[in-house]
Amino acid sequence: MLSLLLIRASIALVWFYQGLWLKVLARESRHREIVSSVPFLSPKQARAALFGLGLFECAVGLWVLSGQFAPLAAFAQTALLLAMNVCGLIWASRLIPDPAGMLFNNLAFLMLVWIAAGKVLPYAHA
Repeated sequence: MLSLLLIRASIALVWFYQGLWLKVLARESRHREIVSSVPFLSPKQARAALFGLGLFECAVGLWVLSGQFAPLAAFAQTALLLAMNVCGLIWASRLIPDPAGMLFNNLAFLMLVWIAAGKVLPYAHA
C-alpha cells in the first residue's frame, strides 16, 4: 500500500511541477513559447491557454493523489500527454531540444501511470 502511495505521489509531483511551477507561475519561458507557436492562438489566448493547462495539470495531480477512478485517470493522463506531445511536435518542434528524449521520458512516465492504475504489473513472473 505504501509503495502505491509513493508511486501516486511521484506522479502527482510531476504534474504539480509541470503545471504549477512551469506553467501557472511561468518559471520557464520555453513553455510559453511552445504554446505561443499554436497558429490559431493570439498572444493573449496563448497566455490564457498556458495558465489553464497548468491548472488542469495541477488538477490531474490531485486526481492521481486521490486514487479515485485510477484507470480513468491513467487514460486521461495518456490522452493529455499524447495531445501535448503531438501538438508540440507539430507546431513547436524547433523549440524542443530533444524530441526523442521527450517521447522516451513520457513513455517511461506513462508506464508508472499505468502501474499506479493497476493495469501493468510492476514486475513479470518468469
